[in-house]
Amino acid sequence: MISRLLAVLPDLAPWRSSRDFRLLWVQGLVTYLGSVMALIALPLQIKELTGSPLAVGAMGAVELVPLVVFGLYGGALADAVDRRKVIVLTEAGLGVLALVLLANALLPHPMLWPLYLVAAGVAALAGLQRPALDSLLARIVPHDQLAAAAALNALRWQAGAIAGPALAGLVVAYAGNVPAYTTTAGCFLVSVLMCRLLSPVPPAEHAARPSLRGIAEGARYAWSRPVLLGTYTVDLAAMVFAFPNTIFPFLADELHAEWALGLMYSAGAVGSLLLSLTSGWVSRSSRHGLLVVFGAAGWGLAMAAAGWTSNVWLVLVFLALAGAGDMLSGLGRSTIWNQTIPDRLRGRLAGIEVLSYSVGPQLGQVRAGAMAGWTGARPAIWSGGLACVAAVGLLAAALPGLVRYDARTDPDARRRAAGTTAPMGTETTAPVGTEPGQEGVDVVG
Repeated sequence: MISRLLAVLPDLAPWRSSRDFRLLWVQGLVTYLGSVMALIALPLQIKELTGSPLAVGAMGAVELVPLVVFGLYGGALADAVDRRKVIVLTEAGLGVLALVLLANALLPHPMLWPLYLVAAGVAALAGLQRPALDSLLARIVPHDQLAAAAALNALRWQAGAIAGPALAGLVVAYAGNVPAYTTTAGCFLVSVLMCRLLSPVPPAEHAARPSLRGIAEGARYAWSRPVLLGTYTVDLAAMVFAFPNTIFPFLADELHAEWALGLMYSAGAVGSLLLSLTSGWVSRSSRHGLLVVFGAAGWGLAMAAAGWTSNVWLVLVFLALAGAGDMLSGLGRSTIWNQTIPDRLRGRLAGIEVLSYSVGPQLGQVRAGAMAGWTGARPAIWSGGLACVAAVGLLAAALPGLVRYDARTDPDARRRAAGTTAPMGTETTAPVGTEPGQEGVDVVG
């Protein structure tokens, strides 16, 4: 019985083997706890200033262009420069933007336009940072520990996502925006100091300078791999149709449960946490494409149920189930990306990944806000959930390679494990030497 219990618990091998993984894990928790304060305070402040669901949803439109442009450029940058330097500088920039929010909140009459300006700035800096941060994992963790590392990173996010929104909801409701933004700025200061402790992560020896040609090379590689294409499109569809977070304040009003707003934001993380705490089996699974499809479909179905019911406790339960589905899909995506993408393209493909899991929520905010202004919050949520299920089903049928993906037989996964890669668009093995991080030692730490 004890051995069976231990088999489903998270695999701690990456934590034991990599100093930089441990450092990034703690730094990410600090950053998230600070960010979630602003994540909740910002839409609430816009709601207070305008009273409009559309104005809240417009945050997604403001963030979209900077995220796309800087996400793609950030991917090329991550392949060309020291990734630690990118992470430190962008983290410092995010801290400055938190100070801007604080300064605006201290005004006798806070202004609306700085909130949108900061939202756009955060999207730009996040677009620059995420490729460097995401592409770091395959450099600091051995190949056979990538699935376990993804699960541990998810566990970190969930710990912050459960405590953070509940705490932030209380802070904003009872203390106001100023303490929330002060906490955000303080957390980013701590995060910058921790990021400076990371070991340098220099680019490959003959890495090209960031360019449109380099970005196009990464895009061609992604387009030539149906499995990768499937991970991007499934996640994009799930978020566009079924990401209702920005209209939670209006859902709480419709349910006459303003007290539950913080719980709505954290419920998804509770479901994600429960899945992660039993994620030991993920390390032993090889059919990660199925995780992507079933997880995304489960996310949509649970969101539809959350929008349909009028009982606030059932809403919270279904939001938790949605979070579990999203985490299942996320573990599958992250594992496929790290198992199959060669290191020379890792940053540029991470830039595309940023678009797949970040652009979707931005568009989802616009969709949910616009529809909630027309039909109300609940119909906007349940109709989006059903559309998500339909879209995932169509994509799974159109891209069967994703459903059939098996890490034991997939050519790209086998080459990545062996430290080799193939010329773009081919399936023949072309040795290029052992890639960093494949020797089973902490090459960065």
